[in-house]
Amino acid sequence: MAVKVIERKPLSWAERTYLPQILSGLRITFRNMFKPKVTVEYPEERPPIPVGYRGVPTLVRDPEGREKCVSCQLCEFVCPPKAIRITPGEIPEESQYAHVEKAPKEFEIDMLRCIYCGLCQEVCPEEAIFLQNTYSVTGTSRAEFVNNKQKLYEIGGTLPDKHFKWEKKRRAAEHGNAH
Repeated sequence: MAVKVIERKPLSWAERTYLPQILSGLRITFRNMFKPKVTVEYPEERPPIPVGYRGVPTLVRDPEGREKCVSCQLCEFVCPPKAIRITPGEIPEESQYAHVEKAPKEFEIDMLRCIYCGLCQEVCPEEAIFLQNTYSVTGTSRAEFVNNKQKLYEIGGTLPDKHFKWEKKRRAAEHGNAH
């Protein structure tokens, strides 16, 4: 086996002083100093969220403050990682919302299991689940990542109702047409 010896070229005077490399680095630094910034100082500065972004799923109330969720459990059934758990409950007959089918007794979304697919929002016939633009979810224990019904309504808030389904049903029942 033949061994080929390659002689190393000696460094020139400029290369030994590292001046060309330092000047090249400074040139890149000065060029980037005058360009617009491409990074943000998170968390003080929030990046713009693109249209169609799917963030944290939340529950919303209608403008009257009523729970929009009627415990149909479609979101629980369609959720691929099984992150949603609903316990259906009844609405008391003396309530002003007694004409509404049901309301959830308990509603939990495990954010450690949620994959932000948006299927729960798509399947909800009452438009009770919305994916908010919240993308920063923090906690120190697993229990903090399970959003219960109260926390889901705090995050979701109130959204305008386009259909007024339950108001129409209540008015129809008052006029003798229960269906």
